Amino acid sequence: MSTVTEFVDVNVPVRTAYNQWTQFEEFPRFMEGVSEIRQLDDTHTHWKTEIAGIKREFDAEITEQLPDERVAWHATDGEKQAGVVTFHRIDDTHTRVTVQMDFDPQGFVETAGDKLGVIDRRVKSDLHRFKEFIESRGGIETGAWRGQVDRPGI
Repeated sequence: MSTVTEFVDVNVPVRTAYNQWTQFEEFPRFMEGVSEIRQLDDTHTHWKTEIAGIKREFDAEITEQLPDERVAWHATDGEKQAGVVTFHRIDDTHTRVTVQMDFDPQGFVETAGDKLGVIDRRVKSDLHRFKEFIESRGGIETGAWRGQVDRPGI
């Protein structure tokens, strides 16, 4: 397993950053290689990706979601990955968004890309595009889901 951790500071309140992140179907607008995400229900999504010419589809489950704090997930089939996005209030109008993701590179291309830091750079670029996306909208999110998903076992 490999791990990537990246962050970006966005010029919007924590509530706005979190609200936008809960709009998973908007991810293709700022995530390179993500062609489609469908929200199946409150805790399940279906992803279509194409990275380095490799097309994949997989389902993911949200395992924890605390408004304005965190969203955690893991893939339930296909991709072996899990992660968490956390939202840290810097002040009333600035938020640090941090992504930590664990994944298992498949095949030569993904393993080589991981060793060369391609995945880290991709996540960093995606976060910067998220920053540009939400800031260019004047800090107005495209929607919000304020529900809570408790961590299993709680």
